[in-house]
Amino acid sequence: MNILIVYAHPEPQSLNGALKNFAVKHLEQAGHRVQVSDLYAMNWKAVLDANDSLDGQAGARFDPSLDSRLAFEQGRQSPDIALEQEKLRWADAVILQFPLWWFSMPAILKGWVERVYAYGFAYGVGEHSDARWGDRYGEGSLAGKRAMLMVTTGGWEPHYGPRGINGPMEDILFPIQHGVLYYPGFDVLPPFLVYRTGRMDDARYSTLCDALGQRLDRLWSTAPIPFRPQNAGDYIIPELTLRPEVAPGQSGFAAHRRSSFAGDAESGPA
Repeated sequence: MNILIVYAHPEPQSLNGALKNFAVKHLEQAGHRVQVSDLYAMNWKAVLDANDSLDGQAGARFDPSLDSRLAFEQGRQSPDIALEQEKLRWADAVILQFPLWWFSMPAILKGWVERVYAYGFAYGVGEHSDARWGDRYGEGSLAGKRAMLMVTTGGWEPHYGPRGINGPMEDILFPIQHGVLYYPGFDVLPPFLVYRTGRMDDARYSTLCDALGQRLDRLWSTAPIPFRPQNAGDYIIPELTLRPEVAPGQSGFAAHRRSSFAGDAESGPA
């Protein structure tokens, strides 16, 4: 299989750097083909602007969506963007690896998403009508591929528990897993999480690598997070709100997950 690791940490000798190197070696030894987009080493340009089109902005003012669409359609994107899009097309699975900084991904990785996810490539695709609202949330250009987050944090695991001070990790990662990954079609696997990174010794690191190796071996057998597909009947279109009979009494992030990947009794028509 083809696996792309999009890696965002500025220090090669960090824990993240060691885990990235372990993952590459483990996957290659298992017979997989691996590419790494090391964003800091690439000096990745994080800012989306008119320079992302070889022709500059299309009109009197810069329109991020319109200019992105025109550059994508006309093959006039900045070469670094086009190359990352080719890597995504090539990949069967994508791993986004990063430290949790201020409850989100590092700015350089957010910038990778903003620039690479061009209009017409990752969004703005498919029919928009009374029956469906584009190919997204379970459909789209990246459907059929798998994705997983590999996230490190200095906080303790209880800090991110259901009653922890930081809020549940599942909620913190929802915008990334549901928005960045599920939106363009990825099947999103449960994240690989590392807590208390400042308390790492050789024994714990060895145990951590064993656990990561097992997760990597199960990239194609692990059940994805059961997010609700947009166009399968759970949502009223075009309002895109859940039908009254779907997840009654629930709201917030949890309402947008089914109890199983295949569906559940209250999930509405499939």
